[in-house]
Amino acid sequence: MSDLPRKAVTRTAKLAALPLGFAGRATWGLGKRIVGESAELVGRELQQRTAEQMFKVLGELKGGAMKFGQALSVFESALPEEIAGPYRAALTKLQEAAPPMPTRTVHSVLAERLGEDWHDLFEEFEDKPAAAASIGQVHRGVWHDGREVAVKVQYPGAGEALLSDLNQLSRFARLLGPLIPGMDIKPLIAELKDRVSEELDYGLEAQAQQAHADEFADDPDVVVPAVVHQCEQVLITEWIDGIPLSEVISDGTEEQRNRAGQLLARFLFSGPARTGLLHADPHPGNFRLLPGDPDGEDEWRLGVLDFGTVDRLPGGLPTPIGDSLRMTLDGDADAVYELLCEEGFVKESIDLEPDAVLDYLLPIIEPAQVDEFTFTRGWMRSQAGRVADPRSPAYQLGKQLNLPPAYLLIHRVTLSTIGVLCQLGATVRLREELEEWLPGFVLEEPLPEEDSVAEA
Repeated sequence: MSDLPRKAVTRTAKLAALPLGFAGRATWGLGKRIVGESAELVGRELQQRTAEQMFKVLGELKGGAMKFGQALSVFESALPEEIAGPYRAALTKLQEAAPPMPTRTVHSVLAERLGEDWHDLFEEFEDKPAAAASIGQVHRGVWHDGREVAVKVQYPGAGEALLSDLNQLSRFARLLGPLIPGMDIKPLIAELKDRVSEELDYGLEAQAQQAHADEFADDPDVVVPAVVHQCEQVLITEWIDGIPLSEVISDGTEEQRNRAGQLLARFLFSGPARTGLLHADPHPGNFRLLPGDPDGEDEWRLGVLDFGTVDRLPGGLPTPIGDSLRMTLDGDADAVYELLCEEGFVKESIDLEPDAVLDYLLPIIEPAQVDEFTFTRGWMRSQAGRVADPRSPAYQLGKQLNLPPAYLLIHRVTLSTIGVLCQLGATVRLREELEEWLPGFVLEEPLPEEDSVAEA
């Protein structure tokens, strides 16, 4: 792989190979069964081969294909274990690595955007990329003022490739569905397409990142690198070291997992309240666990990267989210149902039983019912199975609920974050974060009326 494949016919052919390859391996599996190999062994090998091909293609293509793969990777914990096992290694590869862009292409972009003498802006610049993502890759360097920096360079043709991939994947959504049971692929792809122009605009990303860097500058728990320089196709920020969250998931200690989970939940809910922005790409590749001070007096901190996709929430997360959670926990079925109707979660043409809606919601918000909750893959699978099984009452009710556009990205980010918490297996004091940061979750008591004598 020498460069980002940009020709539509090349990318289409690679993506078309996914469902065709799946069909071919199914035939291969049938042949193995005929000659007497066990169904379980054949099935496991079939899934492993499918996963390896699927995510190899998605990773090589970068662009929308890789973006789609990263979005899927956070939902791995919802898959049944017999399916998740073969997929897990292939999924996590997408969270930290992808084939690099050639050095000559990187230098060409930097010369075009920073000037022919771009090397003079750096004391050091590493040609080997430190990380590769869906639309750009990151190089480590030292800025002319001595600061260590991360230089993000956008792949030439990334926008065209992004849209081409997502359009093609949308056509294959029905065929890709069986690879990720219980997930509705098409809305996920549609939502990713809606964010393409924003994702490609490094100016918007720089603004969102600097807003977070300013707000969290002295925060003891969250670290956001400041923006050093930005221009078209190039974004330079301060460098931060740390353990990638994907490594914490695979090899972290219990202390690291719990701390990472707590801070991830804290950032999810505090970010919108403090900046009016929701970081909307919460896959593990975008987070680092940083040690505290050398004396060990401070706990691990969470480093947050990649602000290419954000939801703009000037008043923080919508108050109806906190209101509905609080009333659900209080068991007030009628009030919950009325609020869901007002916000458009229940369409006017639909008539549901308030108690049935409450029964549907309560298991989902179980982590908010207790002081601390341990997120596990088993819990995630039970929730996914409950709402995805056509025989389940929860499935039938869920089909009748509606997700208003204003809540679409909030919903996906929340589900994705919960998916990462389950991958971590973290024990988190979620209720504490909701009480601190989610508007409406704690009912504010009215101010006492002033004494009439005092008024006089």
